[in-house]
Amino acid sequence: MDQKPTISQDQSRTARKGLGRDVLVASICGGVVALMVGASYAAVPFYNWFCRATGFNGTTQVAISAPATGPIARKIAVRFDSNVAPGLPWKFEPEQTEIEVNISQVTTIYYTVTNQAARTTSGQAAYNVAPLTVGSYFQKINCFCFTEQTMAPGEKREMPVVFYVDPSIVNDHDNDGLSTITLSYTFYPVKDPVVKPIASGDDDKRKGNLQPPG
Repeated sequence: MDQKPTISQDQSRTARKGLGRDVLVASICGGVVALMVGASYAAVPFYNWFCRATGFNGTTQVAISAPATGPIARKIAVRFDSNVAPGLPWKFEPEQTEIEVNISQVTTIYYTVTNQAARTTSGQAAYNVAPLTVGSYFQKINCFCFTEQTMAPGEKREMPVVFYVDPSIVNDHDNDGLSTITLSYTFYPVKDPVVKPIASGDDDKRKGNLQPPG
């Protein structure tokens, strides 16, 4: 006669089944976490590319030359904002807080930055424009934000920004009422600067006209 499973045997089988389910659930959860982490790392370069390509979130564009279309009659006021993140002992400000430009007019403005520390410090600027929807129309030919800046103790430097407002903005009727654009920079400290300091060269000195980088 077959013996019926004892209570202890039933408990053992139930325990094994429970353990198997736990292992399966843990494996699935681990796979999901790994997938999410991988996706998050992949999303960073994709997001940066997307912002630069579309002007999303106020990301400005990088131009290699002046526009083919000359300045047109419509004018826009451009305001200049400056900020320094904690941990960077710099004084940073625009030489002009606002100017009025014609659309498609190539314009050069200057920011000044002073290292107020008694040691060499390095920083790099992040930037955007407001309203955020006009990022795709704000074209920068030359800008100090493209490179890390290293400054000697007490050094003061003039740094240019060469830009224009893309003439295609006149075809975007959502911006027909646009009268002001704000260009904002924030300098952040660089913890591990490059070995070779970026000295102030001819591009950091005041010029009547700056040629686009070749």
